[in-house]
Amino acid sequence: MKKVTLLGSTGSIGTQTLDVIAHDPESYEVDGLAAGSNVELLIKQAKQFKPKKVCLSTKELAAEAALHLPDGIEVLHGPEGLVEIAADNDSDTVVTAIIGSRGLHATMAAIDAGKQIALANKETLITAGHLVMKLAAERGVAILPVDSEHSAIFQCLNGERRGEIKRIILTASGGSFRDKTRAELEGVTVEQALAHPNWSMGAKITIDTATMVNKGLEVIEAHWLFGIEYEQIGVLMHPESIIHSFIEFVDNSNIAQLGLPDMRVPIQYALTYPNRRPTPTESLDLAKIGQLHFREMDLNRFPCLRMAYESGKAGRSATTVFNAANEVAVARFLAGEVSFLDIERIIGTVLERHDVTDVPDLAAIAEMDGWARKEAAAVC
Repeated sequence: MKKVTLLGSTGSIGTQTLDVIAHDPESYEVDGLAAGSNVELLIKQAKQFKPKKVCLSTKELAAEAALHLPDGIEVLHGPEGLVEIAADNDSDTVVTAIIGSRGLHATMAAIDAGKQIALANKETLITAGHLVMKLAAERGVAILPVDSEHSAIFQCLNGERRGEIKRIILTASGGSFRDKTRAELEGVTVEQALAHPNWSMGAKITIDTATMVNKGLEVIEAHWLFGIEYEQIGVLMHPESIIHSFIEFVDNSNIAQLGLPDMRVPIQYALTYPNRRPTPTESLDLAKIGQLHFREMDLNRFPCLRMAYESGKAGRSATTVFNAANEVAVARFLAGEVSFLDIERIIGTVLERHDVTDVPDLAAIAEMDGWARKEAAAVC
């Protein structure tokens, strides 16, 4: 039986992870659950899965939850509680599904404690890939990708030699506005941006998909996960989201991973690797789908993807700044403070103001992250 701690249990990836666990309860034991502020859902999850520990973002929320939880469940709170629940428990796998850079310290603590990581928090590698992968190698910890694209590449690489890779191609659905021109993006609403045609995801990731920031983050993450140079990482528009990504090898043959757009498949694979088990998902019927379509990615239409490539190639502090500026810009858009197109303008402005520098430790990353957030919040 695999013991699992889930960071971000009330979000989209978190709830789908628990769907996978509930589908095969004899194979899993939930050791810990961590959420932000959704007390009601966390209480419901804790009653169903009976973890030893839970964590919420504040002391007040933790106190509220404690009134309704079964006896014997320890209630933690805040960043310190998140680190503790990630590292100080009996679980062998930690699913990191917290959105944003705040999951970094907890992920690092789990790696340091020798836990296997099922990584759904891409910002961990965006902001600190050089530190995360180094520590994972030192501790002998496996980093198993949960993103559908990286899970696809991971699966396609099974039994293959890394040195024989010509390039990897990450597919992109294109998000809510894939068929709109830049002129048509003027004045689009939050509700329109959140209407993703294929995937069920949280608000922040859905907006990132529409701006193509999400794909840019995935490019940077792929660089760290697979040790691939940016010149070998491509992006292809694929509206149906059936081919989740593929690899072209030096002999010009291609291996792809296909499936319906359902995050429960890559989640379960990360939990059961190297084994496969039945999932609570539908089978892929290619005859029913009929056709698959592909388009070249236009970096003029999606400048955030271009900025992600540029930040990745610059390295050092650039990716931290790119990620932090985006998080603030998306939050401002969701709050109705700025327009959709302002997201890319804010990111670009902060990157222009930034002098790339070394970030040798978490303290330096936190300082650079804080600078970028302050700058992004002040862009008019």
